[in-house]
Amino acid sequence: MSSRQIITCKDTKKFRKFALKFKRMIKNIIFDLGGVIYNIRYENIAEAFARMGAENLISLYSKAQQTDFIDKFEEGLISTTEFCEEIRRLSKVPLTDAQIEEAWNAILIDVPAPRVDFLLKLKEKYKLYLFSNTNQFNYDCFTAHLRQKYGFDFFGTIFKAAYFSHTLHLRKPKEEGFRRIIQEQQLNPAETLFIDDSPQHIEGARRCGLNAYHLKDGEIIEEMEWL
Repeated sequence: MSSRQIITCKDTKKFRKFALKFKRMIKNIIFDLGGVIYNIRYENIAEAFARMGAENLISLYSKAQQTDFIDKFEEGLISTTEFCEEIRRLSKVPLTDAQIEEAWNAILIDVPAPRVDFLLKLKEKYKLYLFSNTNQFNYDCFTAHLRQKYGFDFFGTIFKAAYFSHTLHLRKPKEEGFRRIIQEQQLNPAETLFIDDSPQHIEGARRCGLNAYHLKDGEIIEEMEWL
């Protein structure tokens, strides 16, 4: 199956025919979290730091790229203490650990209820998995928020398995991360779809033989009738 067809044939007769074929082939879906399931806004981090007097941190983090020490933070290779020390060094502002955590969590917005309902229904048709690039600050924040808002273990209820980069010690788009999931969950890549909003992650998945769909700006998964 060519995942590129999903993008180029959308809203056409050819695409509808292809979507039927897709439903017969795909048994597993691996979702990204931020920007796909959890609404986020990258600019919130820089804006939060700017309000704290650290205006020079704007270039640290974006969807397309980020600095090496943030990669290490997302792979669990440096602690939250070490991360905060590096932020203070770069900003030259005496921010507290709590301020840095608050700013870093500003990226997180919410998971709307219709999306949760959609995923709960989708798990009746497919085996659902999660692969998220994240860090200890964000993980602690969004797990607590989702449990408080919805009253259940969001990741344990919806997904057969959830993989987070800071505990897996591998980030997308590294192929080792995708291969680990494929091996541990005994997935057939030809029967598995990966959905992510970052093109570099899509390419990493494709190199491992997975079908992949690049979620574009403005698209939301609960409106994808072909799933």
